[in-house]
Amino acid sequence: MASHSDISGSAGSQRRGVKNPAAQATGTDKYSVLLPTYNERENLPLIVWLLVKSFEESGNNYEIIVIDDGSPDGTQEVAQQLEKIYGPDKILLRPRAKKLGLGTAYIHGMQHATGNFIIIMDADLSHHPKFIPEFIRKQKEGNFDIVSGTRYKGNGGVYGWDLKRKIIRAANFLTQILLRPGVSDLTGSFRLYRKEVLQKLMEKCVSKGYVFQMEMIVRARQLNFTIGEVPISFVDRVYGESKLGGNEIVSFLKGLLTLFATT
Repeated sequence: MASHSDISGSAGSQRRGVKNPAAQATGTDKYSVLLPTYNERENLPLIVWLLVKSFEESGNNYEIIVIDDGSPDGTQEVAQQLEKIYGPDKILLRPRAKKLGLGTAYIHGMQHATGNFIIIMDADLSHHPKFIPEFIRKQKEGNFDIVSGTRYKGNGGVYGWDLKRKIIRAANFLTQILLRPGVSDLTGSFRLYRKEVLQKLMEKCVSKGYVFQMEMIVRARQLNFTIGEVPISFVDRVYGESKLGGNEIVSFLKGLLTLFATT
């Protein structure tokens, strides 16, 4: 039986007049990966290497935009070296002076993106680039506006989670009851968007912090954008410290209640 997202994807392709979305030429598509970073000096070379390997093997056109928020650990210097290694057409360092939030990092990155699709993901190795070709295949199969990685469906899973992240997982299930979004993983930050869809969603979203990703999906449903899901494995960061603290969890729960009250 087709899922709600798969059904809406089929309808979306009919609305756009695409007779066979899977047969569209891949050569005309370009994928801009937005990598917001803060103190990711150890992780950045490896995640970039994995991204380049994945794109080169799949034959998809790409660029990787590193949006560093003034990391004091030398992340920008590492990114500059990566630009020299892979070329400035593939690795683009577009830094900002200080931490200004995830949403504004995406807006900043999109201003420099030349792809017609945007991929957002974490730079801390919790999201493996090997899933990106599956995202691209899924998007073409259903002509989806958004493809979201899910840890809670199919063979998706999570590894190395502490209590704080388990609280976020519980909140994800609570949201399924409160908002009924028709998507299994609302708090994930590994997604593929049509560029123009992400731009429209950014104009609508008001949340900050960890509830931001949830609002993106809720707003997408309100605007009748189509969403597909791909099971992924999520691994908690190997190097560096998690940015998910107690204050972020409190803010997340407040944001969830606000979202429930206003949508």
